[in-house]
This record gives sequence, structure tokens and C-alpha cells, in this order.
Amino acid sequence: MQEKKLTSVSGYLFLLVALLCFGLAVVTFFTLFKGYGPIPGLLLIFVGFFILKGIVIIYPKEGMTATFFGDYVGMIKETGLRWVNPLYKKTKLSLRARNQNSQTLKVNDKMGNPVEIAAVVVWQVKDTAKALFEVDNYVNYVQIQSEAAIRKLANSYPYDHMEDETSSVTLRDSTGQINLFLEQELNERLERAGVDILEARVSHLAYSSEIAGAMLQRQQASAMIAARRLIVEGAVGMVEMALERLEKNGVISLDEERKAAMVSNLLVVLCGEKSVIPVVNTGTLYN
Repeated sequence: MQEKKLTSVSGYLFLLVALLCFGLAVVTFFTLFKGYGPIPGLLLIFVGFFILKGIVIIYPKEGMTATFFGDYVGMIKETGLRWVNPLYKKTKLSLRARNQNSQTLKVNDKMGNPVEIAAVVVWQVKDTAKALFEVDNYVNYVQIQSEAAIRKLANSYPYDHMEDETSSVTLRDSTGQINLFLEQELNERLERAGVDILEARVSHLAYSSEIAGAMLQRQQASAMIAARRLIVEGAVGMVEMALERLEKNGVISLDEERKAAMVSNLLVVLCGEKSVIPVVNTGTLYN
């Protein structure tokens, strides 16, 4: 079902006509309309109330759907005081943007790790006919489908590259792409309800409490390994530079065994976590 536009007329003229009917009814009651009794006055009151029943007030960013004995007639979006057929059944619908903060869901990511995830979804009704007649309750429909889309998103990607080094998109590191995928998934799911997704963003993402401690230790170990790797690479470069400079300047001539001893001592000094206590050798390298 597609939305149809229903034209309406200004309600000020009909309001004036209704007030005029009530005024004439009062006059006929006092004069009894030259012997006709109260019937003309009652008819005028009925006509006045019938006209008033067709007067509606439509606010900005608000629409009104009209049905006639179960048949969909159309949607009125003109704002202000309007008049439509009094026999129409009228249902008002907000066209404003709505902000929905989903609950924090506990789901498994692509690698099977339990994570907590939540998202903020900004949406508005685009097709009023679909929103009212294609689904039972479009607000509840948006909420349930949003949670389903968030669960699917979490199941489709790993938490970070530490879990899957070959993955190009992760929940933590690819925020822009993840939000785009979530928005596309929601638009596909909510097309049936005539709802348009304006923005969708992940608002909360963390490991579940039962594995958060273990994952923190794993991250700390990975950071320590990366730091050690950088320290070793720098120390090896400094040792190579030292040996090259000594040989180039002719300061000392070392055989292979003395070079090995010097390399070992320099690596201990450069890679050690604590300050090194120097030891003075009063003999020779071999004694």
C-alpha cells in the first residue's frame, strides 16, 4: 500500500458556518420559526455539530490519515485549521524525527566471544500508509527490528583485529563502516513499515563481563610484546652502528669472539628493564 495525498480545505470558513448555524438555531428557538416548532432549530444544531466534526487542527510535522468505512482515502499534510469529510475516520501521525536508544544486548561476535553492544537510531515515518496498515504497531516494529539488526551486525564481524587478523572490518576499529552497515540493514528491515533511518550509530561496545578480565590481560600481553619487539629492533640497530663505527674509525680491532661478547653486553644494557650495574674486568677476555 502506497501513501496517497488527500486535499483539504481551510477550516475557518466552515467554523464560521457552524457558528452561524448555532446562532440561527438560538433565534429559531426564541421565535419558534412562525409555528414550525423546535424542529428547524434542532436541524441547525445538528448541521452545526456535523460541520464541526470535520474541523481538525494539524500541527507542523504532523499528518492525518483518513479512512472511509474501512477504505483508505489518503493522507493530509497541510498544517493549520483544516476541514475534511466528517464521515472520515481520522488518525493523526507524527512525522518528526525520533531518537531511539536500544538496550545493551549481550551477543556473540563472529569469533564466538560474548560482547555487549547498543546503538542509537534516529528514524522518522516516510510512508504513513505503510506505517499504519502494513504492520500492527510501527513503533514496536522499529524497536524489535533494530535489536535484530544489531544482533546480526555483532554476529557478522569480530570484535577487533586481535581476534581475526585477516578481517578488514571489525566492530571496534571500523566505526564508520560498521555504522554504515547498520544503517543499511535497518533501512532494508524497516522498508515494510514505511520508516526511513536518518542515522544509526553504535553507542556502546565492550567485552562481556565474564571475559573482560581475560581479554584485558591478552591486550596487555600483546602491547608488551609489541613494545619488546620495538626495543629489540632498536637495540640491534644501535649495536650494529656501534660495531661499524668502531671498525671504521680504527678504535679497536675485535675478533669474532670479542664481538659476540660485546654484542651480548650491549643487548643486556639496552634491552634490560632495570639499570645495569657495571662490572670491571681486571683480567682479559679469556682469563
